[in-house]
Amino acid sequence: MFEMSALELSAAIKAGKFSVAEVVGAYIERIEKADKCNAFVTVTKKEALACAEKIQARIKAGETLSPLAGVPIALKDNISTLGIETTCASKTLQGYAPVFNATVVDRLESAGLIVIGKLNMDEFAMGRSGETSVFGPVKNPWDTSHITGGSSSGSAAAIAAGLVPLTLGSDTGGSIRHPCSFCGVTGIKPTYGAVSRHGLVAFASSLDQIGPIGGNIEDCAALLAIISGKDGVDGTCVLEKPFEFGGFEAAVENLNGVKIGLAKNFLESCTSEDVKQAILAAAKDFEAAGASIEEFDMPLMDYLTPAYNAIACAEGASNLSRYDGLKFGYRSPQAKSLSDVYRMSRGEGFSIEVKKRIMLGTFVLSAGNYDAYYRKALQIRSLVKDAYNKLFEKFDFLLSPVVPSTAPKLGETANDPVKMYNSGIFNVPVNLAGLPAAALPCGFDPKGLPIGFQLVGKAFSENKLVEAARVYQARTGHHTKRPGVQA
Repeated sequence: MFEMSALELSAAIKAGKFSVAEVVGAYIERIEKADKCNAFVTVTKKEALACAEKIQARIKAGETLSPLAGVPIALKDNISTLGIETTCASKTLQGYAPVFNATVVDRLESAGLIVIGKLNMDEFAMGRSGETSVFGPVKNPWDTSHITGGSSSGSAAAIAAGLVPLTLGSDTGGSIRHPCSFCGVTGIKPTYGAVSRHGLVAFASSLDQIGPIGGNIEDCAALLAIISGKDGVDGTCVLEKPFEFGGFEAAVENLNGVKIGLAKNFLESCTSEDVKQAILAAAKDFEAAGASIEEFDMPLMDYLTPAYNAIACAEGASNLSRYDGLKFGYRSPQAKSLSDVYRMSRGEGFSIEVKKRIMLGTFVLSAGNYDAYYRKALQIRSLVKDAYNKLFEKFDFLLSPVVPSTAPKLGETANDPVKMYNSGIFNVPVNLAGLPAAALPCGFDPKGLPIGFQLVGKAFSENKLVEAARVYQARTGHHTKRPGVQA
């Protein structure tokens, strides 16, 4: 069963080759024995096995369930789960068990998937390396001396290591795509407003989006179809109906007439020649499938990261102000006054990375700096949206690297914050504009570390994006490779 895709596994369960409990039990045992990369922070064995029995009964009764029914799934630990600890990998929220499910969790359970655990991440999704978690860093399954990328580090590592068939992550400035590239797996950052954010613990509310990670684009698309669509309790979720991707056996087989723009200045900014060559090879694969490739220069490149950081940190500082040691979460045992509760609980509960972003966000929102920094960042955001609109008048998709290099060693990124922030330069404009993007593996460097590219589409063009990604994966085998995890 571990060699099957999520769609194949569900079909096998419905055909009676495996029981749901058998599949869930096997994956839980695999996690307990083989999680060498520190991907999981919680395994919900009791709840998952109880849920497996219910799903088995629904299948036996002939109930029509989703194409992923019976499949185990794990969630990034910033997605609320009823009665199950949701920590955002922070000391501040250790011991916090939500009193409700996120909308996506309710939709997963209704579709017959079984949540088997919560996944490690950068604290409050603030990081690009997977190293800021209170539970320790997530290690890359291809080489455990290297990082996974972040902030959905555990979500990508768990797929690469074969610990679970499907996961959900969240993407604020590349947090799904970044670890997918470093771990050699597939992920989709949906259009902002396509998936409900109700129950997603907020980092930057105008940028955050939940998305799927899996072994191939078809699994990711099937999962996206389940979690997408309008939600009455999330006013920012505007997609009227869930995506429908149809049967992949009837999907397109070529990309004749499709125009793809290749971001020349992004390629030139790659610090790794191996990454550059892998992206160019991917472009040739698209050409061989019938697409036409034309280079372009992404506008406003010098302003992308500063604008993103100003907006994300401002929203992050605002969202994290609720964690004051009074209502829930960590409260300093040394506090002797109300002032001490605020100051010491936040000081002891947040890591240095989160504190940096709170300080930067408070700075750009302050009375003397609001116009100079935050308002300017919002103006740049409008220009980025306009730039994408003009590009999509000419191109169907935009192709670029996900990150400038392959995965660095553990500790290298954490000790160089400027390098860490700049590593997201290819990702952040997609979030600023609220567009969909798919991250796909496209090769390996000489050390055997994965390389990925991203394909960006127009808002709510996920169907076409999935078709193009499927054509690519049907012609290449990069997504089929998995590591032997080194101890």
